[in-house]
Amino acid sequence: MASLLWPCSLVFFLVSTATVSSALSLPIPSLRFQPGPWRYAHATFYGDESASETMGGACGYGNLFSSGYGIATAALSSTLFNDGFACGSCYQIRCRGSPHCYGSFPIITVTGTNLCPPNWAQPSDNGGWCNPPRRHFDLSKPAFMQIAYWRAGIVPVMYRRVPCVRKGGIRFLLQGNEYWLLAFVMNVGGEGDVGSMWVKGSNTDWMRMSRNWGASFQAFSRLGGQSLSFKITSYTTRKTIIATDVAPSTWYLGMTYEADVNFA
Repeated sequence: MASLLWPCSLVFFLVSTATVSSALSLPIPSLRFQPGPWRYAHATFYGDESASETMGGACGYGNLFSSGYGIATAALSSTLFNDGFACGSCYQIRCRGSPHCYGSFPIITVTGTNLCPPNWAQPSDNGGWCNPPRRHFDLSKPAFMQIAYWRAGIVPVMYRRVPCVRKGGIRFLLQGNEYWLLAFVMNVGGEGDVGSMWVKGSNTDWMRMSRNWGASFQAFSRLGGQSLSFKITSYTTRKTIIATDVAPSTWYLGMTYEADVNFA
């Protein structure tokens, strides 16, 4: 049974997916994020085989194909979504305990990109699959079809948090206006999540950014004409990395800029 999704409430949408890479090699931090324990949950799906209905979402990633997440995505119940701090986190999922599970019990890896909101009109064991305190994954249909027969509608699963494997560095899509910078943070490896972020212009000190929603952070300052650096702290591990001079002084809104660092 497909869940009713909460569409992204941001007014600001992605207007360009052009990417500027600032480096080719990525330093790897010595302390790596480790997989967590296996836990029990359930999974449903939404949309069709094209996964077109999964685009956008409460994390603000926009077109999931152009932002690099593809069809291996899930909307998370509010218990897992954690007010948006779980955006970008990765999970291994396998079907278990249902005749609709595929016999080989394949494991898929998905990224949390959306919120599956509560449905208080339905009981949590019959339609309100994402009601707290349930841990639930509303997968894209192509992802669901990799672990179970789609006509099942809902299946019990086991899941665990795992490191996100990403190619390249952390990416920043810049939006806003002359007085307001809004940065969407994407392609985060390792922990996958972002707890806090700072920005520094070539003519400014570090400024702490506030979280707008999901994986977007904002700074109310005039930063045009300056090269931009970002400092990012993981929500899960509190590990911090610095992406220096990610955007050149000629940066402009609607562009995506790629750092030369990432979490491992």
